[in-house]
Amino acid sequence: MDSAKRQALQKDLRALAANIRVDAEGRYDHAEPGWQAGVEWTLLWIENTAGQLTEGRP
Repeated sequence: MDSAKRQALQKDLRALAANIRVDAEGRYDHAEPGWQAGVEWTLLWIENTAGQLTEGRP
């Protein structure tokens, strides 16, 4: 995958994480147990995946 495609995918993943974060705000108080942990894990996974796309790449 070339650099431009990796950067575009990275941008899209970070936008997705931001949208999930905004959508989840305010819902934690009324959510099922474990829901917040699931959201946080998902956000962390997305951010880590986005970071790995350009890590160590020229």
